[in-house]
Amino acid sequence: VQLVESGGGLVPPGGSLRLSCAGSGFTFSSYYMTWVRQAPGKGLEWVSSIFSDGMSTAYADSVKGRFTISQDNAKSTLYLQMNNLKPEDNAVYYCAASFRALLRSPPLSADKFDYWGQGTQVTVSS
Repeated sequence: VQLVESGGGLVPPGGSLRLSCAGSGFTFSSYYMTWVRQAPGKGLEWVSSIFSDGMSTAYADSVKGRFTISQDNAKSTLYLQMNNLKPEDNAVYYCAASFRALLRSPPLSADKFDYWGQGTQVTVSS
């Protein structure tokens, strides 16, 4: 089983990035898929989730209206389109899969999820 994130990088404030998370070894469409981030020196923060129906979504207030989560079940890939990025979005972004329930309440940790990726760095700086 693997979750592999990509798409991170350095972007100026106001810029955009699209993160991807490719899953393998499990039935991607049966899981709640979540993006979680960790800023330097801080704990894990829930960002967004998409329900196993592939349609219902949820966002943290800090990213609502700027980020969009989606998934392509045919490609077993999760996406996070991030627009109007701000310096406070600086973090390592992880994708995670959970089978029984959507997990977003703190404290979050990798071991609460069934599967966890290695992370991709997003740096917002001029």
